[in-house]
Amino acid sequence: MASGEAPDWVAAHWNTFHDGLVGERNDAPFPCFFGAESVANGDPLYTAVPSTTDKDALLDLGRTLLTYLDVYRDHSERASLVAFFKPPERDLSEPEYHDTLWHILQFLHVHDPAPWPEDIPTDPDDPFWEFAFGGEPMFPTCRAPFYDTRKSRYCPVGLEITFQPRALFEDLGVTADTAAGQQARAVIQDRLEEYDGVCPHADLGDWGVDGDREWTQYLLSSDDAQAPDECPINVTREHPKSERLVADHDTPIPSA
Repeated sequence: MASGEAPDWVAAHWNTFHDGLVGERNDAPFPCFFGAESVANGDPLYTAVPSTTDKDALLDLGRTLLTYLDVYRDHSERASLVAFFKPPERDLSEPEYHDTLWHILQFLHVHDPAPWPEDIPTDPDDPFWEFAFGGEPMFPTCRAPFYDTRKSRYCPVGLEITFQPRALFEDLGVTADTAAGQQARAVIQDRLEEYDGVCPHADLGDWGVDGDREWTQYLLSSDDAQAPDECPINVTREHPKSERLVADHDTPIPSA
């Protein structure tokens, strides 16, 4: 979005995001203490996207994401990119939110100016698959309005996507193959049950672990019957698929 005064929906997004991560529920803190601490410290970068379907809005998101990948290490070691999307004009169902997320990620993939990383499989059913953009593997995690019980993933305003490069976890030494990473996951699982009041979601897992899949964790299902059975994205190594973001340097800067 152009710089200037933000519309009310952006403020609503930020308030619910900030309050959700730094506040408590059921006398329990937000489950991911890394995320809660980073928000409290002002580490994330933010962008507002005025549409989930408009081509120009999603191209701008791609440009912002590319800029973020260039600058986030200079900002903070925990600087994720949080994208707030304009609320829909009507209430969307859970399947519609799944469709929306995968439309956005498919669009970004098609317009990615960098080739798909050689070390990342193209099949989402591979435990080593994860989304990538600008040559960077990443974990896009979402909050949305359709969650009745999993309040750690609930946003009353609309879709939110937090883009987290895998390098963030590697630099912090909290990947699944480290003792610190395993301890962090155990703490998060315990906090999830306290915060949400329900058992941790069955799809939660780790990248590269046999039997676990990344894509199902991006937007956790509330009702399995309404979630996609197969990953809706079509990833190929064909490059470039689009020239729109290739050699395009007119990139908006994410705001702290």
